Amino acid sequence: MTLTEHNAENAQKTELRNKAQAHLMPHFTKGAAWQQENLGIIDRADGCYVYDTEGNEYLDGLAGLFCTNLGHGRMDLVQAAAEQMSQLAFYPTWGWGNPPAIEAASMIADEAPGDLNEVFFVNSGSEAVESALKFARSYHLSRGEESRYKVISRDWSYHGTTLGGLSVTGVPKFREPFKPMLWDGTRHVRNTYGDTADVLASAAAVEEMILAEGPETVSAIFAEPVQNGRGGLVPPDGYWPELRRIADKYGVLLIADEVICAFGRFGHFFASERFNVVPDIITFAKGVTSAYQPLGGMIARTPLVHSIWESPMGAYMHGATFGGHPVATAVAVANISAMRTEGIMQHVLDHEDGFRRRMDELLVKHSCVSEVRGLGYFYVAELVADSETGSPLSDLQRTALQGGVLNGMVRDAGLLIRPDDRGATMLVTSPPLVADDVVLDDLQSRLDHVLTATSDWLAANPH
Repeated sequence: MTLTEHNAENAQKTELRNKAQAHLMPHFTKGAAWQQENLGIIDRADGCYVYDTEGNEYLDGLAGLFCTNLGHGRMDLVQAAAEQMSQLAFYPTWGWGNPPAIEAASMIADEAPGDLNEVFFVNSGSEAVESALKFARSYHLSRGEESRYKVISRDWSYHGTTLGGLSVTGVPKFREPFKPMLWDGTRHVRNTYGDTADVLASAAAVEEMILAEGPETVSAIFAEPVQNGRGGLVPPDGYWPELRRIADKYGVLLIADEVICAFGRFGHFFASERFNVVPDIITFAKGVTSAYQPLGGMIARTPLVHSIWESPMGAYMHGATFGGHPVATAVAVANISAMRTEGIMQHVLDHEDGFRRRMDELLVKHSCVSEVRGLGYFYVAELVADSETGSPLSDLQRTALQGGVLNGMVRDAGLLIRPDDRGATMLVTSPPLVADDVVLDDLQSRLDHVLTATSDWLAANPH
């Protein structure tokens, strides 16, 4: 490359960065971080790796946002979108079907547990949660139970950012700015952190809340099979069957929010199967298309749908222009087909012990890690000042690490993962489900780099 060409390329990159900072509003990003001179711009990806405009390689250790399950650069998914776009780019599913939406719904129903056979498509996880909330209310109305509207959710849970989803969400910093606008029907109870199978205090808290509010007022229990907020909370044995018992006892619907958990993250198409439960409703998004197209939805048990249809309501009064979009659902069909033929579920089950072993090795090696939690292809390392002495992070250490220090360390290691601050200071890892031993070794190596840097920083900043 000549000097002139080099200068022209740099000018192009600078112009792109300037345009981003002038016109593109980022999601969940502080303004000061967005306005930095070294703003990163990702422009290509392949397999489990992505590359920025400077040519730097990063291991996609969070699968985008828990969603690029089959990895990047899958031309079969690209081809499915292109072929469908050339045949039928769009027509709404308001009173009409289209072949890919019908096929995707059928495939999803085939994989869902029990009689969860009715699929309602939307465009995102937040919309899926909104749909489930409204569907639960509609079901109770169809039975003449007008007093049922409340929802029980859990502390630090995340269920989206639309006002309905945010009302169910239990993350304080997300809720606080919008509290006057939030629906007041949600009641939050303790999550499963620190709970044990012999106690199941977290399940008891759900039943206690139902009784305190009056069972006749409660519509649904809303929970993730493995809770993301507060860091990879795997429920104790018996927790989900107990939720099922409680829901049945009081006529409450049990909703599993699987926006993160579904499509292989825990070695099953739906994580509810892993925890031996058939919910009344499952919400999904993200991995249904491996993020090659926006798509989300909910799956409901057939009797619930028919209860609404056969009532004076006659219809579930909810919809979205792009719900069941033919291009998105064509990609879902290709994605699910590939997951089946390539044995993705078994691949995750075969490698999860190795993933956990690698994380446990980091736990033993680094005194700044107090605990590792997770399952399948989703693990969280919780950070402290010194696990050997039991010293937590000081307020100043926590503020600095969460305020940008950890982000810098992660970026320096060429690793795209989430430094999480929801309830603790944590590193969240959740790579594409196609990650093999070579990629998992690389992930461990890059995490080791981050944790070494963290220990060094803590030593240099003891207070």
